[in-house]
Amino acid sequence: MFASTALGLLVFTTAFSKPTLAQTQDQAPDTPAARVLACAPCHGAQGQGTSDPYFPRLAGKPAGYLFNQLIAFRDGRRRYPPMNYLLEFQPDDSLKHMAEYFAEQRPPLPEQGVPTVSKEVLAHGETLVTQGAADRGIPACSSCHGVHFTGMDPGIPGLLGLRAKYISAQLGAWRYGTRTANAPDCMQLVAGHLTEEDVNAIAAYLSSRPAPQDPSPAKKGSYALPFACGSQPN
Repeated sequence: MFASTALGLLVFTTAFSKPTLAQTQDQAPDTPAARVLACAPCHGAQGQGTSDPYFPRLAGKPAGYLFNQLIAFRDGRRRYPPMNYLLEFQPDDSLKHMAEYFAEQRPPLPEQGVPTVSKEVLAHGETLVTQGAADRGIPACSSCHGVHFTGMDPGIPGLLGLRAKYISAQLGAWRYGTRTANAPDCMQLVAGHLTEEDVNAIAAYLSSRPAPQDPSPAKKGSYALPFACGSQPN
């Protein structure tokens, strides 16, 4: 595991360094796919995700969102040591190219997960995801992430193709402040109103959703967000 990570880091750092000599046969080809080889062991060559539920799908998410997350990992606002280490010295241009590469990928979505929770829990998740709970300050997930949960350019991520454990972990990180964004930190505000039961129900419902005919994010301005969100690129 350590050897493969070290090899990925070597490919990553050399592929994103500006070449000063003619490319030799020993060097990785200077292509977008080659530049993200270090991402492949965890996220898949096209960002389609892997069998590990805690490594999310990157493919097809808006480039602005992906760029924001790469910046957050590089600058330490979002903490996961392998990502922090891998991105520590990467300039903005390199991170932007990575984000654009994965945003353009369209590998098939995985088959939706089979819910392992009760019908009552799943119904509770559906209510929160599609209607929210206004009396508790919880907007519907669909009001920001779209009715088909594919997100919106330039910075609202799609939620399809994510496993329940990953969704639950991220909502927990927002709730407890270990994942943050620029103010106003809308996800932290929303997640702060969720209970553990809410989180489990939302994760179960979203991970069971089938792929829509077109999984692409909605175009910028397709719908109005219910509140301002500081993480959205201009």
